[in-house]
Amino acid sequence: MAINANLLRRPSDRGLFLTAAILFPLLVLVGYFKSYYFSAFFDVRPVANALVHVHAAVMTLWVVYFTAQIALIRSKNVKLHMTMGMAGIALAVLVVVVGMVTAYDSHLVRGAAPPGMNPHQFFVIPVFDMSLFVTFFAGAIYYRKRPAEHKILMLMTAINFLPAAVARIPLVPAKFMLLWAYGVPDLIVLIGFTWYTAKHRKLNKVFAAGILLLIASQPLRFALAGSKIWLQLAAWLAS
Repeated sequence: MAINANLLRRPSDRGLFLTAAILFPLLVLVGYFKSYYFSAFFDVRPVANALVHVHAAVMTLWVVYFTAQIALIRSKNVKLHMTMGMAGIALAVLVVVVGMVTAYDSHLVRGAAPPGMNPHQFFVIPVFDMSLFVTFFAGAIYYRKRPAEHKILMLMTAINFLPAAVARIPLVPAKFMLLWAYGVPDLIVLIGFTWYTAKHRKLNKVFAAGILLLIASQPLRFALAGSKIWLQLAAWLAS
């Protein structure tokens, strides 16, 4: 995204965003190592259709884009970072459109869902994920001339997508999977927020609001998933 040269005068943030540039692609790679990226070497269920491959390609591009933008700022190549920002808008549109089409096909057409969950109920998860992504990314565009807020909101787009990857890292019993999938990203962003606040010695309201929105959305989506209104809406969309 477009950003001005003031970013280069904020060296205290470099450690936080370097960590994000490493941790985000690493968790995605580990999470999807067996089920997608290296699935040919494991006895796993093949992907349902070509749409899944398109979705995987677009999301992988977003991970690469996120990391590349941080690398460009670290190398002080602000002009190329700004140029790539325009491509980032187009890529973000693809992320949302392809993501929602894939989720619709998976949960409302093919009826896929994790064990014990109704596909119509589970459809609320990608709907919330994409809604938050749009919110954070739109905020990053709005604050493109305020480097601190711009970077924070781009960081929130990455944190928002982590639960799907973390859920595929089976380090806890199945009954704790939801707590694991959401708890790890929440812990990561809270540690980052604590570090950032201590470093700057002041509260960044955009960062705090972003975390509050992210965490509040988690119980809200599950409460909504079982509601009559949501189930009727999902059934209508499926029909």
